[in-house]
Amino acid sequence: MSSTVPESAPPKAGAREWAGLAVLALPTLLLALDQSVLFLALPHLAESLNPTGAQTLWIMDVYGFMMAGFLVTMGTLGDRIGRRRLLMTGAFAVGVTSLAAAFSTSAEALIVTRALLGIAAATLMPSTLALISNMFQDGHQRGRAIAVWASCFMGGTALGPVIGGVMLEYWWWGSVFLLGVPVMLILLVSAPFVLPEYRDRDAGRIDLVSAALSLAAILPVIYGLKEITREGWAPVPVIAIVAGLGFGTLFVRRQGRLEHPLMDLGLFRRGAFTASLLVLMFAMVTMGGSYLFISGYLQMVEGLSPAEAGLWMVPSAIVSIVAATLAPTLTKRVPMSVVIGCGLGVTTAGYLLLVFVEPAGGLPLLVTGFVIAFLGTGPIGALGTHLVVGSAPPEKGGSAASLSETSGEFGVAFGVAALGSLGGAVYQSAVSVPAGVPEDVADTVRGGVEGAVAEAGGLPAALGEQVLGAAGEAYTAGLNTVAAVCAALAAVTAVLATTALRRGGGGGAADGEPGEPGEPGRTDAEGSLQPAGDR
Repeated sequence: MSSTVPESAPPKAGAREWAGLAVLALPTLLLALDQSVLFLALPHLAESLNPTGAQTLWIMDVYGFMMAGFLVTMGTLGDRIGRRRLLMTGAFAVGVTSLAAAFSTSAEALIVTRALLGIAAATLMPSTLALISNMFQDGHQRGRAIAVWASCFMGGTALGPVIGGVMLEYWWWGSVFLLGVPVMLILLVSAPFVLPEYRDRDAGRIDLVSAALSLAAILPVIYGLKEITREGWAPVPVIAIVAGLGFGTLFVRRQGRLEHPLMDLGLFRRGAFTASLLVLMFAMVTMGGSYLFISGYLQMVEGLSPAEAGLWMVPSAIVSIVAATLAPTLTKRVPMSVVIGCGLGVTTAGYLLLVFVEPAGGLPLLVTGFVIAFLGTGPIGALGTHLVVGSAPPEKGGSAASLSETSGEFGVAFGVAALGSLGGAVYQSAVSVPAGVPEDVADTVRGGVEGAVAEAGGLPAALGEQVLGAAGEAYTAGLNTVAAVCAALAAVTAVLATTALRRGGGGGAADGEPGEPGEPGRTDAEGSLQPAGDR
């Protein structure tokens, strides 16, 4: 038997590519930290800047709004001007806006700098993922590289509260924003030496109308979902979502008429691509909703500080990182669809354990269920993202990466909104306010567990304990209900992954390539994706 490597075999990555992966891991870790570290800084920030309630919400949310809104545009922009160029431009912008945020002297200034930071961050995520897909053309190597990328994102999310707690112990609130400065400096210095430049020379110009329509579609939907979480099904957020869906329809129709669309709708004709996006989005729905209630249980029911709650969440992050790292190795022997489906089966079991958590002494079972749930979710971040990016042609890598990130943002936002509303409704129907509580205080207690905890401190000790007990029982009932819904959704997603991914081209275990059946590995054979001449 001949051992000659076929001419069509994609090249293996070398030392330069693996060094480049280490550089690309830095912004991924940073962006995950940025999304979780601000929760700890908020009380310190409020003392210094004295924001209004509305300003506080915008400080928290505007970063995510802007990043989600610009992901599609930035992913396609990288395909056109060069992915390394966009990454370095974004890194410089992140460094500058991080400095500006750290030294903001008013709430208004911080809102503006957080908005600019979100736009700058939108350049980083699709650029890092698209460059990984270019640097690692071998299927198995690309799978391992994306697993490292996904692990950095998971690890950063869990470590944010821990690192933030340490920094706030010794420095002022703005120090949490300074994390981005040294990270971006390292990226800017090292990127020209270890990262290649890729661009699609046939991509054409960006259609500005499409870019505006994408913003008009994404921003109102994300805003509406977040507002529903806080205010319930009020007219304004519902109108915002409907308007966003309307603009989204116009956006899709326009893409079908353009020679060089901002979003290539042809990607959705690839079975593995569409199925992977759906699996990723549904998985993020369960993660967003469950994370909201688990973190709330730790702080509102168990009475832990944010830093202590963050420490209890570290084990779940560790197992998800391990699972994501090992998943590509499993696909050498087992089809990807089976690995992802079985992982979601494990996730289902973890959420079922959360159904039985009780308000008193429920911490061990809560942490166990959360760890098991995240153990099963780990492979999705690695293999699902691998399938999304690997199913797209090389010249569409940035666009595919941005769609992967956008689906995740929508999944988390929808999970927090829908499951948060469900859990809130269960809480309000289950809470029993003790006799003797003033009516105005009782209304606050019925409104949510946060209000109950805040009001309990102003009541006589015995009555305050009764209020906390009643609120804890009702909140735990909401957690149990949300966990049951997450278990059902995870089970349905497991079936979707096992069947649709197999039909869509994600079932092969031999070569690790997630392309459509009949496609060889992802190469530059057609010449549509051109290196920029720096290698």
